Amino acid sequence: MSTENCLANLATLQKSLGYRFSDESFLEQALTHPSFAYESRERDISDNGRLEFLGDSILGLVVSEHLYKKSRTFSEGQLTRHRSLLVNRTYLSKKAHEAGLPRYLRLGKGEDKMGGRQNATNLAGALEAVIGAIYIDGGFDKAEKFIMRHVVKK
Repeated sequence: MSTENCLANLATLQKSLGYRFSDESFLEQALTHPSFAYESRERDISDNGRLEFLGDSILGLVVSEHLYKKSRTFSEGQLTRHRSLLVNRTYLSKKAHEAGLPRYLRLGKGEDKMGGRQNATNLAGALEAVIGAIYIDGGFDKAEKFIMRHVVKK
C-alpha cells in the first residue's frame, strides 16, 4: 500500500479511533515508522518514536490508576501482574489491529515487504504513539478516554 493510500482517508481512521484530531500532523507522525522517516531524508519527516515514549507513560499511568481503583483487594504484585497483561506488546498489537492501524502505517519499503504491518512491535508502538498524539492534541482526559475505550474495556 502506498503512503498516499495509507494517509488518504484519515477521517475513517479517526472515526474508528473515536477521536478527531485538531492537528492531523500528530496522527500522521504517530503512524510513521522510523524506516519510513529514514527513507524520506530529503523531507522533514519525524517518526513516531517520541510519541510512542510519551504514550507508553500515559498508558501505564491510566492502566495503573484504573487497576488501583477497581481492584482494592489486590496486592502490589497482583496489580503489577494485571497491568502487565494490559500493556504488553502482544495485547497492544491485538488492540492496534482492532483499531485498524495496520493499513495506515507509513513504513519504509523494506519494512513493509518484510511484513511490518503485522509486526507486533510496530503495531504496539504505533498504538502507544497514537495515545501520545491524542494527549498532545487533546489533553490527558481525551487520552484517558481513548485508553479506557480501546485498551482497558474493549
